[in-house]
Amino acid sequence: MDWRDTGILLNTRRHGESAAIIDVFTQSHGRHAGVVHGGAGRRLAPLLQPGAQLDVNWRARLEDHIGTYTVEPQRSRAAAALSGRMALAGLNAVTGLLAFCLPDREAHPELYARTEPLLDLLGNDDLWPLAYLRWELALLEELGFGLNLAACAVTGVTDGLIYVSPRTGRAVSAKGAGEWADRMLPLPPILRGEGEAPDEEIVLAFRTTGHFLEEHLAPSLGNKPLPEARARFVDLVSRRLARP
Repeated sequence: MDWRDTGILLNTRRHGESAAIIDVFTQSHGRHAGVVHGGAGRRLAPLLQPGAQLDVNWRARLEDHIGTYTVEPQRSRAAAALSGRMALAGLNAVTGLLAFCLPDREAHPELYARTEPLLDLLGNDDLWPLAYLRWELALLEELGFGLNLAACAVTGVTDGLIYVSPRTGRAVSAKGAGEWADRMLPLPPILRGEGEAPDEEIVLAFRTTGHFLEEHLAPSLGNKPLPEARARFVDLVSRRLARP
């Protein structure tokens, strides 16, 4: 078995004295692990950092074997990730969620097409929170938990939508929510692609997407806890809002 692809390094762990096992989100083969001989050595270890863009060649005797990678770095995102706390937290949130929720060896080309340009925005703190929010919505959609915000789930109206049903992920109007309003999730305009996306709305939107990550996606994966990196990133955005 042998294939070549491009991908984003999600994480790496030492394997023996000098090898490393890397987990890569590839364009055509999904999340795929493999052994890199010398991956923990002086030459390759500094290049095998989360977020790195790699050209990878995977080879194994049988398809279900872990196999080995030969890698050629295309570009590093280490400098951008270390440019500030927002960039590092954002990178960790993205790579952490992908490693957490993507099934092994299942292609997700549309999600990959959204992830690569998102990571290329690292270091642009003004654009990153909104870009990340849109990516998180795409992640939920890709994995079968997308939000349906076109019309009220109760009345069918398309105006005055201010809530999201925590059970169905559908939009709900004030009238449609009725006495259940206090149990609904917020639907800021930014979740419908409207308005100027102030930080206040982005933080509210993270509350809603976070619910579906924690209460819908995570249970489908065996109730594993979400990566803490996601909460740290959201907290950082929230604290930025609290600054004078």
